Amino acid sequence: MKLLFDENLSHTLAERLSDLFPDSTHVRNVGLKASDDPLVWQYAVDNDFALDSKDADMHDRSLLQGFPPKVIWIRLGNCSTAAVEHLVRREIQEINNFLVDDYASFLALSK
Repeated sequence: MKLLFDENLSHTLAERLSDLFPDSTHVRNVGLKASDDPLVWQYAVDNDFALDSKDADMHDRSLLQGFPPKVIWIRLGNCSTAAVEHLVRREIQEINNFLVDDYASFLALSK
């Protein structure tokens, strides 16, 4: 599965995590910098991405609309890119289980 990192996460995460999630990208790399959530959401749906975001609105949208896309909600507050990378690497098994789950629409990750 490939990930689409939302604007509130560093654009470097796609490269830093490419060993785990090849073909992942950031919204700014696909012309969606500063785009409204519905546009980002639809891009993820149309291009088969799981959406990674720190935005509670994406979590709320996943509850209302279901999936696709699946949403990984990063709940770390203000933190470094390294902290987000560490969290994803630490939770890789849970993330992979979530991504293949036929019923789960969102996964919240925190410390």
